[in-house]
Amino acid sequence: MSITMDTTLASLVTNKRRVSALKSLGIVTVGDALTYYPFRVTEPVPLRAIREAAPGQQMAFAAVIRDMRVVPMNARRGYRLEATVGDADFARSRRVPGSTARLTFFSYRKSYVDWVSMRLRAGTSVVVSGMPSEYMGQLQFTHPEILTVAPGSAGAGAGLEGYARGAASGNGAFAGSTDPYASVQSAYPPAVAASSGAALKYDADTVREALTRVCRPRPVYHASSRISSEHIHETILGLLWMMGARTSSTPDGQLAGAGSAGIVAPTTDTIAVQNGEENSGTTAESGAEALSQSIPDVLPESVRKAKNLMHRAEAFLAIHDPASTTRFKEAIETLRYEEAFVSQTSLLKARSHAHKSAAHSCPLVTDSLRDQFIASLPFSLTAGQQQVIHDIAADLAHDWPMQRLLQGEVGSGKTVVALAAMLQAVDAGYQAVLVAPTQVLAEQHAETIGRMVEQLKPAIPVTLLTGGMKLAARRKALAAASSGEPGIIVATHAAFSKTFQAPHLALVVIDEQHRFGVEQRESLNAKTDDGTTPHLLVMTATPIPRTAAMTWFGDLDISWLTELPGGRKPIRTVVVNEADAATMCRMFAHIRARVDAGERAYIVCPRIDADDEGNEGGSGVSAAAGSARGRAAASGSSARTAAGGRATRAAADAIGIDDPYETFDENGETVARPPLHAVAEIADRLQKLPQFQGIRFATLTGRDKDDVKTQVMADFAGGETPILVSTTVIEVGVDVKQASCIVIFDADRYGLSQLHQLRGRVGRGGTNSWAFLISRAEPGSPAEQRLEVIHHSLDGAEIAQADLEFRGAGDVLGDAQSGGKSSLKLLRVVKDADMIADARTRAEQLLAADPELADEVQLAGAVLDFTRGNETFLTSS
Repeated sequence: MSITMDTTLASLVTNKRRVSALKSLGIVTVGDALTYYPFRVTEPVPLRAIREAAPGQQMAFAAVIRDMRVVPMNARRGYRLEATVGDADFARSRRVPGSTARLTFFSYRKSYVDWVSMRLRAGTSVVVSGMPSEYMGQLQFTHPEILTVAPGSAGAGAGLEGYARGAASGNGAFAGSTDPYASVQSAYPPAVAASSGAALKYDADTVREALTRVCRPRPVYHASSRISSEHIHETILGLLWMMGARTSSTPDGQLAGAGSAGIVAPTTDTIAVQNGEENSGTTAESGAEALSQSIPDVLPESVRKAKNLMHRAEAFLAIHDPASTTRFKEAIETLRYEEAFVSQTSLLKARSHAHKSAAHSCPLVTDSLRDQFIASLPFSLTAGQQQVIHDIAADLAHDWPMQRLLQGEVGSGKTVVALAAMLQAVDAGYQAVLVAPTQVLAEQHAETIGRMVEQLKPAIPVTLLTGGMKLAARRKALAAASSGEPGIIVATHAAFSKTFQAPHLALVVIDEQHRFGVEQRESLNAKTDDGTTPHLLVMTATPIPRTAAMTWFGDLDISWLTELPGGRKPIRTVVVNEADAATMCRMFAHIRARVDAGERAYIVCPRIDADDEGNEGGSGVSAAAGSARGRAAASGSSARTAAGGRATRAAADAIGIDDPYETFDENGETVARPPLHAVAEIADRLQKLPQFQGIRFATLTGRDKDDVKTQVMADFAGGETPILVSTTVIEVGVDVKQASCIVIFDADRYGLSQLHQLRGRVGRGGTNSWAFLISRAEPGSPAEQRLEVIHHSLDGAEIAQADLEFRGAGDVLGDAQSGGKSSLKLLRVVKDADMIADARTRAEQLLAADPELADEVQLAGAVLDFTRGNETFLTSS
């Protein structure tokens, strides 16, 4: 059976429960498994004789089982298994006297005790790795790792003198002779033969092999309650073996020969098909060739050699079966650069493709509608608005499509800029479409734009089109659009439907671009009747640092609006510990006072109801309901843990792998956290509080029908229900001038950029405003540190920069990456800015010589996969 990166695990792994557990982590194919990178790698375990043991310090040694006994624990139930081992011959190689130690195992399961008893028969040669301690005056290893060695094989006695020098230098097994196992000869008697019918299966054929396996660095993966890091590692190694790998990577970049540790063939209990199983004599060289055929390189050979990078197959091997931590880091850098090169090649190709398309030219005319509109505004444009409007006007005058990203703070006036652009297109005799992500926002845009253009001459038709409209109104809107009459169309996802036609469409404005995918935007290109591509302006209020914008939006021209219009007061942000009852009471009393003064308040919860497993699709609640699935697969950046934040962070930075949330412990296991608050629960609790007696509440979630949402928002704005309890459905575009307070429950579980977005829902009417962030974060935890950033800053760029450092790029830019859909797992847009710039330069050179990548088939495929995997962010056609 030929195994490729696209082969499904279900066809290879016989253990269906394991297949299901891996699927829950986003691992479905061989490619998913190989790109499921460990978040850290253990240091090599040093070899020490028992007499050299130091309590609390990891060590490994070879020994022989002297005796073994099982003791029932009557008081506590269960069993204690004790085995005594001696290392006389191994100690002699280290020039120290031999000694004994006790190996201890506890279990309630008799089956486990029987299994261990069978393996640890007297006379068995074993290799032990573990943490020594002292109990009743004797050295003890509790639940150590044990590898049994086949009898009559190379043992652990002579030939290990190289380790004596290695131990002294602290390098253990990897110091001293270049091949410390080469002359090892058995000094132990063979193990007692198993009784008839109970053939023993040994873990290693030789002590040399066993020592190498336990001493080598070991990758640690994000795991879950369903599957451990060890089982993830075992599965990945089995897949590598099946694809041709027989030995691990060595520092010279080649697959090692006979003197190095081999990858153990997976058992048929785990893997259904074993490639080349019948040919057990496969050489290392042919194994390397087979692996490189199964895993072809993506980077062009010239780029790989110029950067001194590994072959892709070798990099995967060095990550999942590292010979050293140094080799592991080199492999990570190789695949990180690969991600940078693929992403930049994709963006450059998209930009080149766009410039080859034709578009309607929309030059400015004398006494233009745009100039009339600007003159009619009751306020002066900021310098930033004027500059962006000027840049867009120049773009629209070209006969190739504009592709521009407009990033602006909440309330910075992006709508005014977009309307000026749309009026320029209408003045030239064409149609313009503004696409909003929700019906509420579309209705608000249509009302606002209609008000702004009602005084202009000639009159500008403004058409609203949403999926929730009644049939007659919808047909009327579709007819107006299909007529081709110059005007402005404000639409929701209905603009992407087959029934929507706009034959003279010249400009498409996408509000909150991360809510729409490439395929949806491309569908608008088919709406024109002359084959032209509309100009494209995408807008976002999600703050994106410039380095991140250049990474994700390198195919676009980028404009920033950083000034806020006059009259807006800064929002006061308060972090409240939910356990602080006194402060919570004062907060509710303050909200009641603001409501009595005629103002409004939002209460935001991450879940709809208590039975909901996660948030309803808001873009940033971290690991809702404690799920490890998205975070494990998407990874990008930071290895903080809930318990050991800073210490683990330092270790992660040392190897360059980050993980965005602190939802895992140092063994890769998920950390249990309190359930998230729900809208129904909080609404019920608050209405019973004395502070809110006589106050009407409303609720709003993504499950509500469009007409219900419209009515709820109308009642909220009108004051009939002055307190709105909702999910993050209000995050984008909701504009209620009277709203002065927002309370965000479980704020410690959100990303900073989303908190900044939610905070921007208040203070839009010029009144004093407050944002209360309710937290259950532990003191000193990374979650508490994140909240301190939002507490002390109103600067979106500064907040986004911090969010990138805490979480990784995907979560700042949108929610599509939280499910592991992103092609970027290692690249960090802040720390790797220089790498990205280098990759972009080399990608430009490659595309100049080979625009269609005809000579780089694998790279072309990777570019296509990247575009599909990141379609939420790429905005080109």
